[in-house]
Parts: sequence; structure tokens; C-alpha cells
Amino acid sequence: MPRDGRPAGQAGWVDRESVARRSVTTVAPVPDQGYLYELGRKLGLSDFGARTLQFIVVRPLKIVLIVAAAVVLGRLAARAVRRLLKGAQARAPIKVSSPRAQQRADTIADVLGGMVKATILVIAAFMVLSELGVNLAPLIAGAGIAGIAVGFGAQSLVKDFISGMFILVEDQYGVGDQVELDGASGTVEDVSLRVTRVRAVDGTVWFVPNGEIRKVGNSSMEWSRAVIDVQVATDADVTKAMDGIAAVATEVAEEPAWSGIILEPPEVWGVHAVDATGITLRLVVKTAPKEQAALARLLRARIVDKLRQEGIRGPGQLVPVVAPGPGGTADQPTTPPA
Repeated sequence: MPRDGRPAGQAGWVDRESVARRSVTTVAPVPDQGYLYELGRKLGLSDFGARTLQFIVVRPLKIVLIVAAAVVLGRLAARAVRRLLKGAQARAPIKVSSPRAQQRADTIADVLGGMVKATILVIAAFMVLSELGVNLAPLIAGAGIAGIAVGFGAQSLVKDFISGMFILVEDQYGVGDQVELDGASGTVEDVSLRVTRVRAVDGTVWFVPNGEIRKVGNSSMEWSRAVIDVQVATDADVTKAMDGIAAVATEVAEEPAWSGIILEPPEVWGVHAVDATGITLRLVVKTAPKEQAALARLLRARIVDKLRQEGIRGPGQLVPVVAPGPGGTADQPTTPPA
């Protein structure tokens, strides 16, 4: 028997078990402290000294690199936003190369560029705080919850801002333009990223959210056109009436007060409609923006006077009729019944 008093068959088993227990050891993993830490240890620094060296050199360097990268990315993003807006302006369905449109595009580009820069700087600030050992989990969680709540509650507001941005960039309309926005027609008094303010002819002020605008009619874009429809009686001399209308329009176009406003010679398009009430003749005049209404009022007044002088009746007007008297002599003028 072995010296420990155990059977020989068990001695070998006990010896193997003890050997296995002695051979199994738990070794804690050594974290990688970085190149500077290892270099400091090799140079004879203590663990605290090597860690201090790494903290003093590496972390400030990382912070400097983060800030520099944020500044560079912010500038590049601002340039990218400006190019994107210029491309959107060039592809706009209503393209107007005017100083106003360019100024608006530059303003929107500056605003969006600033927002992008601010976003990049906020992200960089979080990265710097992480390098300094600040726990960002509560901050990120809180910001995420707040962002979701604001996103659900401000969907229409975001929609208005995006639509307003494209309205300003594409210069669809501006202050002073005469527009029609989904039933609200009048003169634009103010355009912002969220809402457009329009004053109607009767003085009513309409506030139209930009996100609700589906169709825009602008009668002040680049040039305007005065359209004058003149009705005459069905038995009137159409050629004579057209000549009188053309003469009045040409006379007005030659006046110094209107020569710079009327862009092209007036055109009489002829008979526009015929119905039971009379014949409608159409005159069109191309004018400078927002001048068509005043010109149309002046032309209507002068055309009425001209047609009266020419003896051309309007629809429903009565004129004296000379009926032959007894013996074939003319009697007093009478008027036909209405």
C-alpha cells in the first residue's frame, strides 16, 4: 500500500486530481493601456505615472482632433447645403434669375448651414464629454425621449418650415406680389418659413400655413397681362368696333406715362365669345408686373367713350329708330320696346 494508507488503485487517481487542480489557475486579463502607457512602463515609470502620462498626452490630443474635425466638417457641410440649395433653385419649375431670388437662396443657405454646424458641434461636445469620462447614457436617453415627443407633436410645424424653405429658395412669390393660394387671393404682405400673410382686396388678412399650400398662382411674376373683354350688340359692326378698340389701345401705349409700362404693342384678338346678350371682343396688353389692373381700368373707360362716339351699341342698349310717317316722310324718332 502507499504511504498515505490509500489503495494503490486510488493513489494514481488522487495524484492526477491534485496535479489538475494545481495546473488550473485563473489569470485576469490585462487591459491594453495603449502605446504611451507601455512606453512609460518600459522607461521605468510606475503604473500611476504611466497612466498619468497617457491621460495628459492622449486625451487632450483626442479632444483637439475631435474639435478640429467638427470645425472642418461644419464648413464642408455648409458648402454642401449651399450647393444643394443652388441646385434646387436651378431645377425649380418657376425659375427667376433676380437679385431677390439670389438673396433669399443665400439667406436660407446661411441659416441651414448654421443649423448643420450647430448639430455637428453638439455631437462633438458629446464626444469630448465621453473622453473626459462623463456618463452620456442619461443625457442621450433624455434627448431621445424629448426628440420623439417633439417630433410627434410638431409634424405640421416641420412640414410648414420645409415648404417655406422651398418657397423662399425657388422664389415662387414675394412681398408685394398678387397671388392666389388655394382660395386665398390678394397681395402678399409677409413670407416666413412657417406662414404666408395675404391681404385681400376687401382688406381681409389671410394667414396661410406654407405646408398647406398645394397650388400657387402668381400674377406678378416677370410680367403681367391686361385682358379687357368688350361686349357689343349682336348687330354691331364688329370690324369698326375692333378698329376703335385698337386705336384707343395704341393711343394709350404712346403716352409717356404708359410707354415704359406697356412692354409690347397692344393686340386685339378679335371675337372671343358670341351669345344671346352680344358679341365679346378681347384686347390684351403685356405690361410690367402688377400694372395690369390700373391699365385695364383706364382702357375700359376710354374704350367705352370711343364706342359711344362711333355709335356702337353695347348689349341691351337702346338707340333711337326713325320710323317712316304717313306719305313716306320721317316721323319723330322712337325707341323700340325693351
